[in-house]
Amino acid sequence: MSLKINIYTDGACSGNPGRGGYGIVMKVPEKNYEKRYSQGFRRTTNNRMELLAVIVALEKLKTAENDIHIFTDSKYVSDAINQKWIYGWIRKGFKNVKNPDLWQRLIPLLKEYNPTFHWVKGHAGHTENEICDQLAVVAARAEPLEIDRYFEQQNNGGLFGR
Repeated sequence: MSLKINIYTDGACSGNPGRGGYGIVMKVPEKNYEKRYSQGFRRTTNNRMELLAVIVALEKLKTAENDIHIFTDSKYVSDAINQKWIYGWIRKGFKNVKNPDLWQRLIPLLKEYNPTFHWVKGHAGHTENEICDQLAVVAARAEPLEIDRYFEQQNNGGLFGR
Protein backbone atom coordinates (compact mmCIF):
# COMPACT_ATOMS: atom_id res chain seq x y z
CA MET A 1 0.00 0.00 0.00
CA SER A 2 1.39 3.34 -1.06
CA LEU A 3 1.30 6.15 1.47
CA LYS A 4 1.50 9.89 0.97
CA ILE A 5 4.46 11.29 2.92
CA ASN A 6 4.75 15.04 3.34
CA ILE A 7 8.21 16.31 4.16
CA TYR A 8 8.69 19.88 5.35
CA THR A 9 12.20 21.30 5.51
CA ASP A 10 14.02 24.49 6.41
CA GLY A 11 17.54 25.68 6.96
CA ALA A 12 18.87 28.51 9.07
CA CYS A 13 22.18 30.27 9.45
CA SER A 14 23.40 32.92 11.87
CA GLY A 15 25.77 34.74 9.59
CA ASN A 16 26.22 33.40 6.09
CA PRO A 17 28.53 31.60 6.51
CA GLY A 18 28.09 31.00 10.20
CA ARG A 19 26.44 28.66 12.67
CA GLY A 20 23.68 26.82 10.88
CA GLY A 21 21.06 24.17 11.25
CA TYR A 22 18.26 22.37 9.52
CA GLY A 23 14.81 21.31 10.62
CA ILE A 24 12.59 18.58 9.20
CA VAL A 25 8.99 17.57 9.85
CA MET A 26 7.84 14.34 8.21
CA LYS A 27 4.14 13.48 8.19
CA VAL A 28 2.05 10.55 7.03
CA PRO A 29 -1.44 12.10 7.15
CA GLU A 30 -3.45 8.88 6.76
CA LYS A 31 -1.65 7.32 9.74
CA ASN A 32 -1.62 10.50 11.85
CA TYR A 33 2.16 10.01 12.15
CA GLU A 34 4.76 12.75 12.56
CA LYS A 35 8.52 12.73 13.12
CA ARG A 36 10.88 15.69 13.60
CA TYR A 37 14.62 15.96 13.03
CA SER A 38 17.20 18.71 13.35
CA GLN A 39 20.96 19.17 13.43
CA GLY A 40 23.31 22.10 13.91
CA PHE A 41 26.69 22.89 12.33
CA ARG A 42 29.44 25.22 13.51
CA ARG A 43 30.20 26.84 10.12
CA THR A 44 28.07 26.50 7.01
CA THR A 45 25.66 28.45 4.80
CA ASN A 46 21.91 28.80 4.66
CA ASN A 47 21.70 27.16 1.22
CA ARG A 48 23.70 24.17 2.44
CA MET A 49 21.30 23.73 5.36
CA GLU A 50 18.24 24.04 3.09
CA LEU A 51 19.66 21.36 0.82
CA LEU A 52 20.92 19.12 3.61
CA ALA A 53 17.46 19.10 5.21
CA VAL A 54 15.98 17.61 2.03
CA ILE A 55 18.79 15.05 1.76
CA VAL A 56 18.54 13.90 5.37
CA ALA A 57 14.76 13.62 5.13
CA LEU A 58 14.97 11.43 2.03
CA GLU A 59 17.69 9.33 3.64
CA LYS A 60 15.28 8.62 6.54
CA LEU A 61 12.75 6.95 4.22
CA LYS A 62 12.55 3.18 4.32
CA THR A 63 10.85 2.40 1.01
CA ALA A 64 10.49 4.01 -2.41
CA GLU A 65 6.91 2.76 -2.73
CA ASN A 66 5.36 5.96 -1.36
CA ASP A 67 4.13 9.27 -2.80
CA ILE A 68 6.70 11.77 -1.49
CA HIS A 69 6.02 15.52 -1.34
CA ILE A 70 8.72 17.93 -0.18
CA PHE A 71 7.75 21.41 0.97
CA THR A 72 10.58 23.93 1.15
CA ASP A 73 10.82 27.71 1.36
CA SER A 74 14.10 27.55 -0.55
CA LYS A 75 13.87 28.70 -4.16
CA TYR A 76 17.48 27.51 -4.47
CA VAL A 77 16.36 23.93 -3.83
CA SER A 78 12.88 23.91 -5.38
CA ASP A 79 13.87 25.73 -8.57
CA ALA A 80 16.95 23.55 -9.08
CA ILE A 81 14.59 20.57 -9.26
CA ASN A 82 11.38 22.01 -10.71
CA GLN A 83 13.14 24.18 -13.30
CA LYS A 84 15.44 21.21 -14.08
CA TRP A 85 18.65 23.22 -13.53
CA ILE A 86 20.18 20.17 -11.87
CA TYR A 87 20.31 18.28 -15.19
CA GLY A 88 22.44 21.01 -16.76
CA TRP A 89 24.71 20.95 -13.70
CA ILE A 90 25.11 17.19 -14.06
CA ARG A 91 25.99 17.53 -17.78
CA LYS A 92 28.62 20.16 -16.92
CA GLY A 93 30.09 18.06 -14.11
CA PHE A 94 28.92 20.62 -11.51
CA LYS A 95 31.49 23.12 -12.81
CA ASN A 96 30.95 26.50 -11.11
CA VAL A 97 28.04 25.11 -9.06
CA LYS A 98 28.00 25.75 -5.32
CA ASN A 99 27.54 22.80 -2.97
CA PRO A 100 28.37 20.06 -5.50
CA ASP A 101 28.91 17.55 -2.70
CA LEU A 102 25.32 17.93 -1.54
CA TRP A 103 23.79 18.01 -5.01
CA GLN A 104 25.65 14.80 -5.85
CA ARG A 105 24.41 13.23 -2.63
CA LEU A 106 20.84 14.25 -3.53
CA ILE A 107 20.77 12.88 -7.08
CA PRO A 108 20.50 9.15 -6.24
CA LEU A 109 17.79 9.97 -3.69
CA LEU A 110 15.79 11.82 -6.35
CA LYS A 111 16.08 8.81 -8.63
CA GLU A 112 15.06 6.39 -5.89
CA TYR A 113 12.16 8.30 -4.35
CA ASN A 114 11.00 10.57 -7.20
CA PRO A 115 9.68 13.26 -4.83
CA THR A 116 7.49 16.17 -5.89
CA PHE A 117 8.84 19.54 -4.74
CA HIS A 118 6.59 22.35 -3.57
CA TRP A 119 7.77 25.86 -2.76
CA VAL A 120 6.13 27.59 0.22
CA LYS A 121 6.68 31.18 1.25
CA GLY A 122 8.86 31.30 4.34
CA HIS A 123 7.92 33.21 7.49
CA ALA A 124 4.36 33.50 6.22
CA GLY A 125 2.48 31.47 8.81
CA HIS A 126 2.78 28.05 7.16
CA THR A 127 2.60 25.90 10.31
CA GLU A 128 5.04 23.15 9.37
CA ASN A 129 7.49 25.60 7.79
CA GLU A 130 7.47 27.65 10.99
CA ILE A 131 8.14 24.51 13.05
CA CYS A 132 11.04 23.57 10.75
CA ASP A 133 12.44 27.09 11.09
CA GLN A 134 12.30 26.86 14.89
CA LEU A 135 13.96 23.44 14.83
CA ALA A 136 16.73 24.78 12.56
CA VAL A 137 17.37 27.89 14.67
CA VAL A 138 17.48 25.91 17.93
CA ALA A 139 19.82 23.34 16.35
CA ALA A 140 22.16 26.11 15.13
CA ARG A 141 22.39 27.49 18.69
CA ALA A 142 22.89 24.12 20.39
CA GLU A 143 26.15 22.56 21.50
CA PRO A 144 27.94 20.54 20.40
CA LEU A 145 27.69 21.46 16.73
CA GLU A 146 28.63 19.14 13.89
CA ILE A 147 31.37 20.01 11.42
CA ASP A 148 30.35 20.64 7.80
CA ARG A 149 33.63 19.14 6.62
CA TYR A 150 33.27 19.81 2.91
CA PHE A 151 32.38 23.46 3.47
CA GLU A 152 35.14 24.06 5.98
CA GLN A 153 37.76 22.35 3.80
CA GLN A 154 36.71 24.39 0.78
CA ASN A 155 36.60 27.69 2.65
CA ASN A 156 39.32 27.45 5.28
CA GLY A 157 42.15 25.76 3.43
CA GLY A 158 41.39 22.51 5.21
CA LEU A 159 40.28 21.75 8.72
CA PHE A 160 43.52 22.96 10.27
CA GLY A 161 44.14 26.06 8.16
CA ARG A 162 47.06 26.62 5.83
